Amino acid sequence: MDNNFQKYNELAELLKVIAHPVRLCIIRGLLEKGKCNVSTMQHCLDIPQPTVSRHLQKLKNCNIIKGERNGLEINYKVCNEKVIKLIDLLFEEENDQ
Repeated sequence: MDNNFQKYNELAELLKVIAHPVRLCIIRGLLEKGKCNVSTMQHCLDIPQPTVSRHLQKLKNCNIIKGERNGLEINYKVCNEKVIKLIDLLFEEENDQ
């Protein structure tokens, strides 16, 4: 057994952040579309813009997504390879259909 609890703590935090239905939906949607802005996410998710922004902030703070500014608009995309692999694994049955 490895008692490197710091490593396990970081992984546990990553799992906690993605373990929310809205954040899972955002991550999966970003992976399908490549990138997306807050307005489009708000429209697709049918939830208030501040709620979308709060979820995006949690994902950004955990280095799961990053934003790229294009004028006044910020497009987000998934930048964490572990999360990409995990989401692919979680949804592989749906992707096979």
